[in-house]
Amino acid sequence: MSLSTKHLLGIKDLLREDIEVILQTATQFKDVLQRPVKKVPSLRDVTIVNLFFENSTRTRISFELAEKRLSADTINFTASGSSVSKGETLLDTVNNILSMKVDMVVMRHSASGAPHFLARHIPAAIVNAGDGINEHPTQGLLDAFSIQQATGGLQGRRVAIIGDIMHSRVALSNIYLLRKMGAEITVSGPPTLIPKYIEEALGVKVEYNLKKALAWCDVANVLRIQLERQNQVLFSSLREYNLSYGVKRSVLDELKKEIVIMHPGPINRGVELDSDVADSGHSIILNQVENGVAVRMAVLYLLAGRTQ
Repeated sequence: MSLSTKHLLGIKDLLREDIEVILQTATQFKDVLQRPVKKVPSLRDVTIVNLFFENSTRTRISFELAEKRLSADTINFTASGSSVSKGETLLDTVNNILSMKVDMVVMRHSASGAPHFLARHIPAAIVNAGDGINEHPTQGLLDAFSIQQATGGLQGRRVAIIGDIMHSRVALSNIYLLRKMGAEITVSGPPTLIPKYIEEALGVKVEYNLKKALAWCDVANVLRIQLERQNQVLFSSLREYNLSYGVKRSVLDELKKEIVIMHPGPINRGVELDSDVADSGHSIILNQVENGVAVRMAVLYLLAGRTQ
């Protein structure tokens, strides 16, 4: 099994066959992670640099763990305290790292398109770990993998993406991926947090009424409010947001069915998701974290096969 691309820059340009190969490979690596000895020699002698220009906890640790489980040599780079703070350009930073014979770069950056820029200028394989408000492809893949594991498949599955759609790279990767795999998508949230023309541009439905969105879906992927990306006031207060769009246990209890609750993290408890929902039997949030390691192992393994 192999991928049609040297890089993982986004879901938008992946073939459906690529997604299927990644998800199949992730299933095998998840089995590996259940063993007493969780390490395999698949990427021995492959050097990977984790290049994080933006703060991260879950994604960075998940990639690091995936690399260690595959026996890769890992270098961790963060912009704070590096020569970037002295004015060094992105390309100079990466070229200096590549001169140390690095095979792959896992990159997170606040600027949309930064990984694509690198892919045009350096020979190493690039994995996008999140770029601005563009995409977060491995999060999209692990979300799809988690839905598949929880519900038995993606074809025909009804998925509601709820929250700050406007500023979410997770939402965009999820929409691209789930539509390619035959799922139906509805986005829900305040009108100010949902892009205009999203229905025509991305082929999704828009439902401003949270209860209707939850009644329609099989799976609800709840996103946090990204205040750090908002340069103007887009809703009255976090309390008002919670009253209208917070997923509460009382709302779920009114449904005549059980739905799966997801969240990419970090959770703002009491804002987009109440604790008694996040910690309930409906939630697969911790499964998503576990699945993230298996999916990232699959991505790194398959891309390394392209570079060797």
